[in-house]
Amino acid sequence: MKLSIIGLGKLGAPMAAVMAYKGHTVVGVDINPLYVKAIQEGRAPVNEPHLTEMIAANRGRLTATQSYEEAILATDVTFIIVPTPSGSDGRFSMEFVLQAAEQIGAALRKKQSWHLVVLSSTVMPGSVSGELLPALRKYSGKQCPKDFGLCYNPEFIALGSVVRDMLKPDMILIGESDARSGGVLEELYTGVCESNPRIQRMNHVNAELTKLSVNTFVTTKISYANMLAEICETLPEADSDVVTAALGCDTRIGPKYLRGALGYGGPCFPRDNVAFSVLARDNGVPALLAEATDAINKRQVPRLAKLVLSHLPEGGTAGVLGLSYKADTEVMEESQGAAIAQTLLAAGARVVVYDPAAMENAKRVLTGDVIFAASAAQCVQQADVLAITTPWAEFQELPLQAFQRTSGHITVLDCWRVLPREVAGAIEHYLTLGTRGERKSSVSVAPEV
Repeated sequence: MKLSIIGLGKLGAPMAAVMAYKGHTVVGVDINPLYVKAIQEGRAPVNEPHLTEMIAANRGRLTATQSYEEAILATDVTFIIVPTPSGSDGRFSMEFVLQAAEQIGAALRKKQSWHLVVLSSTVMPGSVSGELLPALRKYSGKQCPKDFGLCYNPEFIALGSVVRDMLKPDMILIGESDARSGGVLEELYTGVCESNPRIQRMNHVNAELTKLSVNTFVTTKISYANMLAEICETLPEADSDVVTAALGCDTRIGPKYLRGALGYGGPCFPRDNVAFSVLARDNGVPALLAEATDAINKRQVPRLAKLVLSHLPEGGTAGVLGLSYKADTEVMEESQGAAIAQTLLAAGARVVVYDPAAMENAKRVLTGDVIFAASAAQCVQQADVLAITTPWAEFQELPLQAFQRTSGHITVLDCWRVLPREVAGAIEHYLTLGTRGERKSSVSVAPEV
């Protein structure tokens, strides 16, 4: 197929690369000339694992432009992947979507053939039919579905694994204006996805609600596991890892995201949970579960900062390993590690920090008596109490020697249990979440974040 993708940011650029990799002709559109230039030169405009090599290998099928008209007249399907920032009330703004709709509509006005428009940005339920569709009709002078189709097709991905998640999704969600539009999108994904995902087709509002519901349910699961971990910390011989491993065996529950550790962060989970609460309240429905999920999540940073401070000797240095909201990305939005570091700094502690990708961002965010270490080992060596807050693979490879001292000792709070058993077991003061006292061996379970 011939595809155009509006927005070449952290989701749009990977989508463009994946579609080109799967044999489709792709034209990317962005108002940022640097993003367009990067694609034209075969470079990735954003940082994301595997993106650079995928773009470089498929230059023959992937181009970019700042012209909506050029892209839309040359393609049959247009994806919109632009920001929908949260407002002060928690609702998602349609400002940039509607700006794109005006440009798309003007281009469609000059086109004779039928065209499919697909919105992938996260929006409030009712937005596609209530705002986007009228805008497209107004600016194109055409009718849906006679002259163009309109689908809502949000992605279920995480930064740091966008390419993998797009190639191997669990589900493809399609909110369709009509059967023809949904059929075109289903045909496209059937050839792109390598995981044979279940394809769910429905109307616009059900798809919009499903997108919010999936993320809100996952955040509820995360907060439940964190609440359970906090309970286990009060009970002798209780271990949340043992309990959640058993819970995950029940097919009604499943193991993913069921691990007592840090709270959720990033650009999607926190705001989607808030938006779901707003949606419920706007319609007269108590948002008790979503609000409880958010309240539990907000407990995690202050309680963990308090735990670090309780082990910090007078005049000592607290260390934080991990400032990105998850591994394999430099994004710090709603990062638990960064929030813990800033809370410690606000309490007057000296803090040393390190992250494999987010150091430049951290220097713009963290303020106070902070030391930016040059490596993970350097961060460990300077810390009297160390919190490992992001499960980067690099941290799993830290040798025991990094934790050894000629005098005194280091206290390690391994929030995700990333250190190997032999290293964790040899550290005199090794703490994890979800158990009372010190845990002398870590659990070999890959963290879901």
